[in-house]
Order: sequence, then structure tokens, then C-alpha cells
Amino acid sequence: MNSTTPDAATPGSRRPSFPGHAVLLVGVPPLEAWVRERTAHYDEGFVSADPAFAHAHVTVLAPFPVGATDRAAAAASEVRAFDYTLRRVATFPDGVVHLVPEPDRGFRALTDAARRLVPEVAPYWGRFEPVPHVTLDRLGPGVTESSTRDAVAHLLPCRARASELLLTWWEDGGCRVLGRFPLSS
Repeated sequence: MNSTTPDAATPGSRRPSFPGHAVLLVGVPPLEAWVRERTAHYDEGFVSADPAFAHAHVTVLAPFPVGATDRAAAAASEVRAFDYTLRRVATFPDGVVHLVPEPDRGFRALTDAARRLVPEVAPYWGRFEPVPHVTLDRLGPGVTESSTRDAVAHLLPCRARASELLLTWWEDGGCRVLGRFPLSS
């Protein structure tokens, strides 16, 4: 097994009920430091040492088959690089506080391409339909939509460009980038 292939069955895993999974995503560099800090606040094990890893991101398709790099590259090649803005904080019914990308059509085009190329995958394990967003936090003690909005206000509006897809591995103590795929230019 090479160093970029995740081994979900590694003995001694700290979290055997969550062996890890791959996610195809678009990183959001202007928000990386803020989201990385929130990740560390909740679970230091999901803070990646990989400098290319994107804690701040918009998920394109999760889970994603680790060995399907050709399909990740194909999805990326179908969509031109695009600009978007994050300014609106919202909350999903399950309590996830997030930013809404505007316009979201580029992200939807990437998700549509990935779903067409990987039809065997049910987004979010069949629990949710994909809605483009950047996760910021989750409602709980001391965390409201308003408090989260206040905490990120100095970063908004956030203008960014989607220029590549990242295939990432998410596992306690092992988050890393498995592949990078440029969008069409």
C-alpha cells in the first residue's frame, strides 16, 4: 500500500466506528484559518498536517471512491473555473451553520458531473441531497447562527475562485489530500 492510499482497517484506530472516507471538494483558502481553528476546537484529530488539505471547503461529493481518480479528473474537466462570493450565513435543519456560495451553479455543475460519473454513490450516504455550502459550526451551547455570523463577519464578504477539485481523505489522525484535479480553463 502506498502512502496516499488510506487503510481504513488499520489496527488500533482511535475511532473504529469511523474508519474514514474520501471526499471530493473545492477548497476555500480565504476561510481556511478560521475553519481550521473551529475544527481544532472540536476535534484536534481532524486537523490535517497536510498543507494542501482544505478544512474550509464546499463538498462536491461525499463519500467518493478512493480509486476513482480518473472520474474525479473527468468531473473537473467538465466545468470551467468560476468565481463565487460567500456572504450569507444560514442554518440547515440539523443545526449545521454554514455559508451559502453565490452563485452556486458552478458547485452544482461539479456535483452533477461527479454524480453522473460515480452513479453508485449516494451523496452523504443517502441522508441528504447535496446543497453547496461551507460548514462553519453546529448549533449548541454558546453557538447560534447569530454568534457564528458575528465571529466570521470580519471575513465577509469572501470572494474566491474555484479552480481545482481536491480528493481528500477524512480520518481521525489521517486527514490528507489524495489528488488534485484542475477545472477547465
